[in-house]
Amino acid sequence: MTKPLEGIKIIDFTHVQAGPACTQLLAWFGADVVKVERPGSGDVTRTQLRDIPDVDALYFTMLNSNKKSLTLDTKKPEGKEVLTKLIKESDVLVENFGPGALDRMGFSWDTIRELNPKMIVASVKGFSDGHHYDDLKVYENVAQCAGGAASTTGFWDGPPTVSAAALGDSNTGMHLAIGILTALMGRQKTGKGQRVAVSMQDSVLNLCRVKLRDQQRLDRLGYLEEYPQYPHGEFSDVVPRGGNAGGGGQPGWVLKCKGWETDPNAYIYFTIQGHAWAPICRALGKPEWIEDPHYATPQARQPHIFDIFNTIEQWLADKTKFEAVDILRKFDIPCSPVLSMKEIANDPSLRASGTITEVAHKERGTYLTVGSPIKFSDLKPEVTASPLLGEHTDEVLASLGYSNEDIARLREAQAV
Repeated sequence: MTKPLEGIKIIDFTHVQAGPACTQLLAWFGADVVKVERPGSGDVTRTQLRDIPDVDALYFTMLNSNKKSLTLDTKKPEGKEVLTKLIKESDVLVENFGPGALDRMGFSWDTIRELNPKMIVASVKGFSDGHHYDDLKVYENVAQCAGGAASTTGFWDGPPTVSAAALGDSNTGMHLAIGILTALMGRQKTGKGQRVAVSMQDSVLNLCRVKLRDQQRLDRLGYLEEYPQYPHGEFSDVVPRGGNAGGGGQPGWVLKCKGWETDPNAYIYFTIQGHAWAPICRALGKPEWIEDPHYATPQARQPHIFDIFNTIEQWLADKTKFEAVDILRKFDIPCSPVLSMKEIANDPSLRASGTITEVAHKERGTYLTVGSPIKFSDLKPEVTASPLLGEHTDEVLASLGYSNEDIARLREAQAV
């Protein structure tokens, strides 16, 4: 099967998570991604959080599948020579260096554009150009704090809380992949490349737009009726932390199920949407609530919302989270079991869809990783193992026209 991005050549100058998540996605869809790494060490995640001595860590393998690895010392003339050839023959260069690193390497945007006018240079940044923090080094949790996520996550009587989801890293990578694909489509019309940049702060904020919405509503009204603090609590002038309340205006909460005393994930998330109120009442054995003026409308229910949740928890007390969801879904009630990572790893539906997949690795053996979250009718992306450090160096150099003697010369010069 021909993959949509076959023929697109990408220089992957990224490391850790945000950039590699971007380039891995493009590799799944057929792009030829060459990961450029430092000789002898490579991406720092190869050795971070190892579970097997002297073998690439899962941190690396789960973010760099379907790629090739080229070791290159770009500080040496031989390394610059190879990179120059690579730029001339590639379509996209993706990087998440610190500000000015490419310039210091001798490959400014003007230089790259002169070498290859069709080149797209895509960058992950902490903050957008011109931001007063644009020289600040940014990691996942820094981005979550800078983008507004942490201030609105957690409970109102506790500190700001970061999410386990990679809102700063992988989320930024996904945004950058969209930018790259858009630039490639634009190039088809103009014949010219361009620079694409996505900041981690901006990407987090993009996922927090409902909280920016709530800030403006709070400024105007002085309260937010769908938050647990309403109507009995007090609001300050900033969007509060709402615990497990829903962000879309539909009251929701995490509720205990059978076994919660010993199982930290024996919970379901239960949402009380307006259209589902009558089915909820029937499922709970409370049909009288349907017409009761104290419960019949969302506005009437809000002062009693935790009494309602307590009643639901009583109904859940003798049901596991899976039993409860199996009953509730028959009533078309929005809910979900709180799934642990172990349960997700062993979920047969996720295995069948390719969302969770097993991959064979030359040194590690078989390991689990995520597959493409995007599903197509005519494409099923195949996930292959991440490359060993420098595994494809000779292959890439040969594709650039280097002879065996040239390759040996480059290796001797310790450029690759």
